[in-house]
Amino acid sequence: MHRPPTAEAEVADELAVVRPGLLPRYEAELPGARAAVLSRLWRGLAHDPLPWVTRGEQGRDGLTLCLSDGRRLHGPRPDPYATGAYVTVVRLGEAEYDDPARLVTDLAVAHSASFAAEVGHSVASLALSRAGQEGHVPDEWPETDWEWEQRIVDGHPFHPTCRSRPGFSVAEQFAYGPEHRPVVELGLVPVRAEECLVTGVWPEELRDGGRVVLPVHPWQAAHVLKRTCEERLTAHPLMSLRTLALPGGAHVKTSLSARLTSSVRDISLPSVAASAVLSDFAEATASRTDGLLHMTRTLGAAAGSPDFAAVLRESPLTYASNGERVLPVAALATTALPRSPGWLAGFARLALTVGLRLLELGVALEAHGQNLLVVLSRAGDPLRLVYRDLADIRVSPARLARHGIAVPDLPARMVSDDERTLRRKLFGSLVAGALAGTAGSGAALAQALQAAVPDLPRGPELAALCAEPLPTKALTLMRLSPRRAGDQWAELPNPLV
Repeated sequence: MHRPPTAEAEVADELAVVRPGLLPRYEAELPGARAAVLSRLWRGLAHDPLPWVTRGEQGRDGLTLCLSDGRRLHGPRPDPYATGAYVTVVRLGEAEYDDPARLVTDLAVAHSASFAAEVGHSVASLALSRAGQEGHVPDEWPETDWEWEQRIVDGHPFHPTCRSRPGFSVAEQFAYGPEHRPVVELGLVPVRAEECLVTGVWPEELRDGGRVVLPVHPWQAAHVLKRTCEERLTAHPLMSLRTLALPGGAHVKTSLSARLTSSVRDISLPSVAASAVLSDFAEATASRTDGLLHMTRTLGAAAGSPDFAAVLRESPLTYASNGERVLPVAALATTALPRSPGWLAGFARLALTVGLRLLELGVALEAHGQNLLVVLSRAGDPLRLVYRDLADIRVSPARLARHGIAVPDLPARMVSDDERTLRRKLFGSLVAGALAGTAGSGAALAQALQAAVPDLPRGPELAALCAEPLPTKALTLMRLSPRRAGDQWAELPNPLV
């Protein structure tokens, strides 16, 4: 039976045309990319509440998952907080698999065909991203914010589709992928002000008389809006790909109607409408952290559709001075800092102090390694935090009222008094995400948390953090449940128990 070409082969064919000299390096990177994605996939198979996994059996040689159809899936004992490529082979029955896409295909569960395609694309794009680093030696301490963000080559540390970019050709990955360090020419499209939803004071440099000028990502212009843009503005892509650093320092989040990792990255009209109110609210709540947290201000504009919108955001460098550096938490793994247990404990203490204080006030941050940034001293000590992307927070009116804080007019999806929802938002993103990704292993994470806990604010939130299973988004289950909207959750063994 004829099999369609794999994503790995398709990327190789395109690469042979676009950058033939890089083809041998790409092929050499494929085994490592397969192992990196297989390790992320095995984490999800082992810990997500998948309906076709009936039970798990721990043994000396690893973990066996018993499937509802009688098959058995065996792999190493999983460390849910490990990063990198620690799983090279798993067995389904008697067959061994080092290719995660082939494994997902042969599992043959509901929606596995589409998920296998995403996983295969993730492997191929990850190998391409790694191949593109050949000969590039990054500065130990970059001077610009975008250089820090472009050091993150492997994408999400725990998602099996960490580098999946369906809809992007190889040439487009080189042209727009931040790890390839391109300069991107954003289109500038003027829109009559009365036809545009704008919140905040849109900057003068992005106005044209009575018209509002919206920056448009070139991929979006070509594939979705089907238009050419005569005016252009050069920018540097950040780790989210659709957000770019503009000349002068501001960041712009553009609409990008493509699936990156898990979601189609549009900008919702309610988030545009709420951006100015959210900025004021965030500034007021951050002021209650004794200077330990800054939140970047945002303002948005949309021309009647999520396909044609933009959000402007302050650069995190706004909050640095006297030689301090600001970098996304995801970029910490590219430095030597987390290898020091004392440094990691200090960073965990800072991040949890801020997160727990805000949670008690009634604000749960989506504090994963992309949204959360850290301000470092000249010596590399963690001093303060910066948070961006306010549209993902959750707000509790009841908790805010207890502290005398007025509840702003926010989109309904951002508002919840449910303590489980609030804790999942913070603990799943900060502890199981940012801190785990920085620590790199369950043992290192446990050591850092144990050192930090005695100095953290006492209360029911800390008690829950220390005693309950740790929530994390069930990323594999979510990709195998495409018809179910919203987040789904898994529970991980708590490193503090």
